[in-house]
Amino acid sequence: MARAIGETAPVITIGRLTFIAFLPPSPVGLEPPFINFEWLEAGFTVLPIQMFNWISRPQMAFHVNAAATGAIIILLTLLMNGLAIKIRYNIRKKIKW
Repeated sequence: MARAIGETAPVITIGRLTFIAFLPPSPVGLEPPFINFEWLEAGFTVLPIQMFNWISRPQMAFHVNAAATGAIIILLTLLMNGLAIKIRYNIRKKIKW
């Protein structure tokens, strides 16, 4: 998974056609029932495509958002790699019994 997140050029190239420019509904509302699940069926876009969209705009605020998105992608990649290493370590420890 971490490698798939890192290789975003194909995602940007292919996924650009499916870019969604609106926000999905919030999972938490102010009226009862306070939790809804409509957002699970809503359309979405992936972070690399959103980052590409923001970086192509001239305003500095979008560039800051794109930089933050890049940091989030790097953080998610490191967390997934760490989790995979931990799972692999635990499985190998059980097998060596």
